[in-house]
Amino acid sequence: MAAAPLSFALERNAGPVAVADRAKLLADPGFGRVFTDHMAVVRYTEGKGWHDARITARKPLMLDPAAAVLHYAQEIFEGLKAYKLADGSFAMFRPDANARRFNASADRLAMPQIPEETFLESIRQLVRVDRDWFPTVEGGSLYIRPFMFASEVFLGVKPSSEYLYIVILSPVGGYFKSGAPAVSLWISQNYTRAAPGGTGAAKCGGNYASSLVAQAEASKHGCDQVVFLDAAEHKWIEELGGMNVFFVFEDGSIQTPPLSGTILPGITRDSLMTLARAEGLTVREQPYSIDQWRADAKSGKVTEAFACGTAAVVTPIGRVKSPEGEFVMGSGGPGQTTMRIKQKLVDIQRGVAPDTNGWVHKID
Repeated sequence: MAAAPLSFALERNAGPVAVADRAKLLADPGFGRVFTDHMAVVRYTEGKGWHDARITARKPLMLDPAAAVLHYAQEIFEGLKAYKLADGSFAMFRPDANARRFNASADRLAMPQIPEETFLESIRQLVRVDRDWFPTVEGGSLYIRPFMFASEVFLGVKPSSEYLYIVILSPVGGYFKSGAPAVSLWISQNYTRAAPGGTGAAKCGGNYASSLVAQAEASKHGCDQVVFLDAAEHKWIEELGGMNVFFVFEDGSIQTPPLSGTILPGITRDSLMTLARAEGLTVREQPYSIDQWRADAKSGKVTEAFACGTAAVVTPIGRVKSPEGEFVMGSGGPGQTTMRIKQKLVDIQRGVAPDTNGWVHKID
């Protein structure tokens, strides 16, 4: 029999950000730099399970220098958004899928699963308390970051016996700073994101830390993002530094690399495939080599490409660069199929279009 859902105690922040100061922050929040007044916290202790659930003031954490996460990197996280609907209510997009992926990541990192209802309730409670932090910028949303890390004070290579689960909120605008209609990619020559048997399908910090040097290399070459190839043959396209990738062909079909344990199973990725298929488009999950992409782009067989993820939603890809030169997707700007599918997704997320898949979860 499943345990009863945890009840969250509310401890309001005694010194919240002043209303006038908050308004200034929300007028142009950027991405991931502004945070709300509160956070959700739940503790886990081996033998006791999950306990001490509360909504409390967002504040710095007190960690012992021997906390296991600092030495052995047992840490996972998720990313999702809350949207403001036309009637003034708030909603989350597919948070149940995030809960399942969070627990799949926990399994891979030898961490305890958190009950799905506790995961969902922590977010609902936090959004309710900090609902006044919704940004006023066009296309704004509340970015939700649940994460969990090993907090046991112990130096030894073993799964921790104590964990902290925390949720923070960040009012956000657009993800990419450039504001360009399409992003440019650098093909990583020397680095791979993941290998078979590794943690590529888990959403853990180590995957992103290892991508930073490749991302820095991309920036040096004037590119917005890096695209990683497989670790074994270094020829098959996998994903970007933090996003899945799709290709649109001249016959209208769409293709994306298959999930094989080295690619993060993106929730936006899955949503786009569902919407495209409902529209009658052929969607393939098949390997695609970098050489074939280059040839297909030059011949016109591939007319569009786009990246997708929770943070950036859907982002057209314009140019792809490498030491061998560069190639352009179509006209180098947003493609019609890309923008049509993106609009379908955004309209559902924001309550403009009917949600026939049960993806939108309202927050009362």
